[in-house]
Amino acid sequence: MVKPLKIGKHTVRYPLIQGGMGVRISGGNLAGHVAKCGGVGLVASAGIALNSEHYTGTNYFQAETQAFQAELRKARAISPDGIIGVNVMVALSDFAPLVQAAIEAGAQVIVCGAGLPLSLPELTSHAPDVALVPIASSVRAAQLIARTWEKRYHRLPDAVVVEDPDTAGGHLGEKMENIGTGEYDQYATVRGVKQFFLDEYHTEVPVIAAGGIWDRADLEHALAEGADGVQMASRFVCTEECDAADEFKQAYLDCKKDDIGLLMSPAGLPGRAILKNIGNIRQYDLDHSSPCRMGCLKKCSYKESGERFCIVTALDRAQRGDIDTGLVFCGTNAWKSDKITTVQAIFDELFG
Repeated sequence: MVKPLKIGKHTVRYPLIQGGMGVRISGGNLAGHVAKCGGVGLVASAGIALNSEHYTGTNYFQAETQAFQAELRKARAISPDGIIGVNVMVALSDFAPLVQAAIEAGAQVIVCGAGLPLSLPELTSHAPDVALVPIASSVRAAQLIARTWEKRYHRLPDAVVVEDPDTAGGHLGEKMENIGTGEYDQYATVRGVKQFFLDEYHTEVPVIAAGGIWDRADLEHALAEGADGVQMASRFVCTEECDAADEFKQAYLDCKKDDIGLLMSPAGLPGRAILKNIGNIRQYDLDHSSPCRMGCLKKCSYKESGERFCIVTALDRAQRGDIDTGLVFCGTNAWKSDKITTVQAIFDELFG
């Protein structure tokens, strides 16, 4: 059942994409080792300047592109022959410069979520070999992206990631009131997206299932239900290669199923995280009278009115090890973490 995964002009040994976890959780080290083991390793662009040698405190956007490219070069040094890509959120203020920076640094795959990447083919028209992969949670969203791309740019996605908002971690592409109702059927969506491309364009586009994928049984279930591959993020946090601090990984090891829940991000999107310290996150900004310093998001309630909290600095604190006032994003299966392992051991379990 397990076959190599072809995304555009790139083929990987195993049908697995490592999900992009922002603010340096999935940096060059994790992405490089996933690629080395035969999957697609992704460096997440969001907030990657923070906790980097490039950021001085006043040059956020310049440091973002510099740190992003540095992490891509790190990943490539670890896996010279692997498939290495990026995750760039559409909601980021510097979405376009980050896409350009990724191409310049040799990214082979660009995955985009947290919004509809309707302009992505235009931004990448000079790099036709780079695979373009939007994230969608519905057939309708995939249709809108594909029809817009085909009409404007004569280009279709090289793959589509179908993200399950009921199980995925981080920012979610669904309204808060629609999450957890039991009405969403991820694999009906997977099959619907595949059928749309067959019916409308007479072509097969790989569809990747994301959210809730933890072990070999989940992988085999996804493939049996029609997915061409899976995207996994939370499973890779408790590895030696993950770029997060040990305290961040320990938060996964210590959390219980009931500790994981939903919050409303200042980006205007629901997010899934460990909520044990949720009161401390907002309180940190109140105690430190911290105004928005970066302007990292196109739309942000904290930037605009001081509502909620600064999400990029909250995620940065957690990545550095402050899990008392920092925000720890995760998927619904994070509580299953029971040890620090290695990327290779996870691949052995999934595909051995």
